[in-house]
Amino acid sequence: MSALHTIAESSHDEPRQWLTLVERKKVLAVVHTVTYAKRLLEVLSLLEADFRIQVVFTTPPHAFGDDVPRFLQHQGSPLLPWSEATHMTFDLAVAAGPRGVEQVRAPVITMPHGASYLKRLPGATDPGVAGLRRRDLMPGGKPPAAVVVPHHADLRELERHCPEALPLAHVVGDPAHDRITASLSRRTAYRRALGLADGERLVLAVSTWGPHSFFGRFEMLLPRLVGELASGRYRTAVLVHPNVWSGHGSWQVTTWLAWCRRLGVSVVPPEADWRSVLVAADYIIGDHGSVTLYGTLTGAPILLTGSPEPEINPHSPAATLAVTAPALSPAHPLPEQLDYAAAEYRPEEYAAIGARITSEPGRFHRNMRRLMYRLLRLGQPAHEPQVLPLPDPPTLRAWTADRGQASA
Repeated sequence: MSALHTIAESSHDEPRQWLTLVERKKVLAVVHTVTYAKRLLEVLSLLEADFRIQVVFTTPPHAFGDDVPRFLQHQGSPLLPWSEATHMTFDLAVAAGPRGVEQVRAPVITMPHGASYLKRLPGATDPGVAGLRRRDLMPGGKPPAAVVVPHHADLRELERHCPEALPLAHVVGDPAHDRITASLSRRTAYRRALGLADGERLVLAVSTWGPHSFFGRFEMLLPRLVGELASGRYRTAVLVHPNVWSGHGSWQVTTWLAWCRRLGVSVVPPEADWRSVLVAADYIIGDHGSVTLYGTLTGAPILLTGSPEPEINPHSPAATLAVTAPALSPAHPLPEQLDYAAAEYRPEEYAAIGARITSEPGRFHRNMRRLMYRLLRLGQPAHEPQVLPLPDPPTLRAWTADRGQASA
């Protein structure tokens, strides 16, 4: 009998002879996609070493959810079937996306899964800013127990888009921001782990998902990444949003990128932790997604591949980045454009953009843990939660051959 089934039994007051720790507070992690899973695992780490709490994972139906079971099983986290989870009662639930959350029987904390609220949905049946629409914050008309936002300026956005959620809002901060900034001093160690030689410059090409993303026209840049960036001076890595892998299938994305891998371009797999690679990068070529925005924290010059104005929230830091970073040109050699981006880089401008990601820098773990324990009606552990530097990444060579096969 699995642990999940014994938890399910205990929730219905049936025999619990298979459980060792009983009468625990039960927390449900509602995981829709791999992107959401990464964000929630960071949050749930704040509950570690607390024997009073049992965490359970479930995944609602989602268009980009096929890879979630494999990802969580790799973490040692078996999934409770959604049909069972919605018939159980939990002491707390955390979710980074809205789909199906109204069916959960628990006080729910909702939170963004990326940097700020960057994207508008102009062509959707319910247009607006993703994450701030009423359907995002109160799915099925059911209010959550708490709405987590990263910045005080987001409260104005929340009042504009879903004023009913404003009394539930808590300015907590951004976990990725805090882990990245806590890791900047380890940049040299990450570069060594990636296998970068002295003098080699790492160019990180970053894409969000959707038809207006960088990947939507990736085939035009790939030959330039391979042909114009001289081996020995540059190393190139490609980071594609997990929704692209899930939407098109890992086999298809791997096949599309196979030839550039064979020519030495490293493709970061969707399950990898991209944050240490971002810290190690010398240049970022990216679009209007969250990873490009997090790049403003690292000191790396940024070349933007496009800024689709209808898709960018004009009140977000992505809108400021769109008029600050130089735009990639098809008419000039790529190395010259990278040099230009470096020459034009103004640290104070990018620092101002990065500061808009969170108004609670370095305090996400403290604020989020306090909120979770308050809703759990438990006293917090008697120690300050640590913001640890990111672990070392694998070598780039592991991501150059076919997935699962390291090149020589």
